[in-house]
Amino acid sequence: MKLSAFAKIAAIGGIAALTLTSCAANEGGSNAGEDAAAASELSGELVGAGASSQGSAQEAWVAGFQTANADVTVNYEPSGSGAGRETFQQGASAFAGSDRAFTADEVAAGPFDGCATDEIVEFPAYISPIAIIFNVEGVDSLNLDAATVAQIFSGKITQWNDPAIADQNPDADLPEANITAVHRSDDSGTTGNFTEYLAAAAPDDWTPGSIETWPTEFGGEGAQGTSGVVSAVKNGTGTIGYADASQAGDLGTVMIKVGDEYVAYSPEAAAAIVDASPLEEDRGEHDLAISLDRTSSEDGVYPIVLVSYLVGCHEYTDAASAELVKSYFSYIVSEEGQSVAAEAAGSAPISEDLRGQVQTAIDSIS
Repeated sequence: MKLSAFAKIAAIGGIAALTLTSCAANEGGSNAGEDAAAASELSGELVGAGASSQGSAQEAWVAGFQTANADVTVNYEPSGSGAGRETFQQGASAFAGSDRAFTADEVAAGPFDGCATDEIVEFPAYISPIAIIFNVEGVDSLNLDAATVAQIFSGKITQWNDPAIADQNPDADLPEANITAVHRSDDSGTTGNFTEYLAAAAPDDWTPGSIETWPTEFGGEGAQGTSGVVSAVKNGTGTIGYADASQAGDLGTVMIKVGDEYVAYSPEAAAAIVDASPLEEDRGEHDLAISLDRTSSEDGVYPIVLVSYLVGCHEYTDAASAELVKSYFSYIVSEEGQSVAAEAAGSAPISEDLRGQVQTAIDSIS
């Protein structure tokens, strides 16, 4: 017999100390928010886990949702995409955040212990460029093509004044210094998206394909989570890494060659490639996985984009869990939810067309 999602959630109550909670969510707020909270009939605790890239957005979503639903507590543990998917599959969280969709084979293999059926609901909820960040004294921006990026992260290019870098940046004062390439040490959807771009745009220079676990033979420095990569780059010398663009801060960033131009990351450029890409085929009715075109040469498109998903059951073993997930997901994809995420994390709101498809999938949750 399957245990209910909430029964298993109780077993991991200790993660609350590590989660993104909304302790500050109910401090202050508008009268309208207080009126909405008073009118809400929702109550209970909702636990999610997964992508650390969604961290800032989840903080904003939790705050907004709890302001409108004062008797609900939402906890989200930014444990990483792989850990989040595993936690959800074990029924130890009611939903997952993931920087990639489950593959069709993973869905078929299951199991999903908190779900009453093998069908899941998953959809894009957070769209953001992945920034290539670096720390080189006196250099704030660099132009790089895909082949050069691939050679840097595979360890083939080891010096900052290498001709492959210098030729694309004739005005940059590049030092004769070693490059330290920083990668995620944990199983990471961000790594999966980054390497998917490299495999598509520079297949001769990046041979491992799209992978979530970094190849040990490439060396470099590993760091845990998005914050770990950013910290390692910031506190190092001659470092370079990749992270959700919302976390780039004041580090140097790379403009990526698309066609004949170099394109800076931006929410608008990230949204452009998502809207131009189709849904994957051979998926369940409510499984909205995007097939991104990483090799697009259209003007203004930034190809290293992270499409982070939310994943839930189509049918839960626990009715209360279903109600909370359905309401929370609906808030996240609403105009308000996407707006607060954009403000907090610099993400790109999903389009109206995509929102309609997503809401239909959410409405099917029971």
